[in-house]
Amino acid sequence: MESSPLISIGLPISLFIIMIGIGMTLTARDFHQVTVKPAGLILGTVTQILLMPAAAFALAWALRLPPAMAVGLVVIAACPGGTTSNLFTLLARGNVALSIVLTISASLITIMTLPIFANYALELNYGTQQAIELPLGKTVLMLSLIVLLPVAIGMLVKRSSPALAARAEGLVSVFGGLVLAALVIGIVYGMRDRFLDLMIQAGPATIALNLLGIALGFFSARMIGLGKREGIAIATELGIKNGTLGLMVTLTLLQSGDMSIPSAIYGVIMFPIGFLLVAFARRWAEGEKPEPELVAERTNTVPE
Repeated sequence: MESSPLISIGLPISLFIIMIGIGMTLTARDFHQVTVKPAGLILGTVTQILLMPAAAFALAWALRLPPAMAVGLVVIAACPGGTTSNLFTLLARGNVALSIVLTISASLITIMTLPIFANYALELNYGTQQAIELPLGKTVLMLSLIVLLPVAIGMLVKRSSPALAARAEGLVSVFGGLVLAALVIGIVYGMRDRFLDLMIQAGPATIALNLLGIALGFFSARMIGLGKREGIAIATELGIKNGTLGLMVTLTLLQSGDMSIPSAIYGVIMFPIGFLLVAFARRWAEGEKPEPELVAERTNTVPE
């Protein structure tokens, strides 16, 4: 599972298609809704881009993770929120527009920040003499091609043919879920002889990272006076990560199956935790009504 044409070619192509689906969920109105009051956007972006990787470094140190697990944890922490977070935010009665814009803004910024954090984690865990490295230029170019370009294509499709985009969203949603499931199953099978040991090593750290991100979202939103719906959106964005992107970076760019384990485990555990978050948030946000027009528009979103 560490290096094959299916991974090196198929995974980027799959992610390209999924990112087109993200673009087909976006309109200019989404950006306007949030930029009028940018506090939530700024807070959510800063916590995703800076504080989550910092939390991963701290957890890796505190739990004494092996080098590969530590690097993998930083990679998934540095990934943007997964697009499934839009659906979870809707179910939890959070601010869906904020969730959507946070997903796309973090995805764009991640093009530059993810390779920086990954290389620092590699240097910290393997030393400067280690040959393994995430090439900055190649990574930025690759992430640009599978993030910027397909999102722009998706937005153009939605603008020119809204009906086609609405139908395609559902198909891309199913496709995204199948890709992530196939990757996780493939990784588990390829490492079946030692997966349990790796799970024991990386499982507690990934669960802790997920719960810490959710708590950070709720706490930071309340600290600056944002409403409950904004807090739900930010917490969900920090908890539901783009696991497919993390797997692409570790499997195709770093070519390491061991480093992919945290992304694979995170991609599994974030769903049951996400449903628990929805149950909590719906009770917590009682009395704050969601915007009907956004709910009507956002019944379909795309998994990572």
